[in-house]
Amino acid sequence: MSENEMGLFLRSRRDAVTPAQVGLPTGARRRTTGLRRSELATLAGVSVEYVTRLEQGRDRNPSPQVLAALADALALTSNERVHLYRLTKADTGFNCMGRAQSARDIRPTVRAVLDQLEPTAAIVVNRLTEALACTDGYRRLMEPTGLLDAEHRSGLAHFAFTDPRAREIYPDWDHLADQLVATLKQGPFRADPEISALADELTVTAGAAFTDRVATVPNLPAATGVTRLAHPTAGPLRLAYETLRLVADDDQQLIVYLPADPATAEALDELAGHRPGNLRAVPG
Repeated sequence: MSENEMGLFLRSRRDAVTPAQVGLPTGARRRTTGLRRSELATLAGVSVEYVTRLEQGRDRNPSPQVLAALADALALTSNERVHLYRLTKADTGFNCMGRAQSARDIRPTVRAVLDQLEPTAAIVVNRLTEALACTDGYRRLMEPTGLLDAEHRSGLAHFAFTDPRAREIYPDWDHLADQLVATLKQGPFRADPEISALADELTVTAGAAFTDRVATVPNLPAATGVTRLAHPTAGPLRLAYETLRLVADDDQQLIVYLPADPATAEALDELAGHRPGNLRAVPG
């Protein structure tokens, strides 16, 4: 492994991006197919000297905002953004859990409530939007979407902002993204080590889609509403949700999803292998 993996990665991506891809003129006498350092610096809003220091490994601690600007300028994919973020943390002893640990244990009574809710789709999340436990109904509903894949153990926000499938699955993705940012901001936000670490990661991996919302979305998420899903196997679904705060576990919430129309109720029954009529639609 190179001693300057971040610099190597930045150079390789700069060489791979053509001026036309980022709206710059190519020029007849251009000797390089990729971007010049000066062009990357202009696009990212930093100095040429700073880009040089990063590529040469003389600065290995850029801020999340600078990383996000570089990622935007280089048109990095979600996976590339994650990789860039991890490269900056590889030798720093970074611990994404921070100093305080979020509650991840589920009380037996909460698990019993989940059992009683079957076959309804329901999930328990903590302040990081991590999925701590769910009903089989929720698992059947969301496993085909990719939300429960191992790489998204960081939570619902991580999936929504870093997985391209999320924008296909959620027709109202912009609204969902607003609600997730509001959820992350409703507590101390940056004063919370774990939330701050997640926000740093999403600043890099999601860029403006996340940071613009942090600057504009108020920290008051809706506790109830309707979520639309373009489900990979069940088709269009409308799910009414209720968010119930588990006050004995200060950062945990139980979110229950109910069919918001008869067609969704029938589709969820089919996912569960039940005859139609087991689940009833509720007005959204």
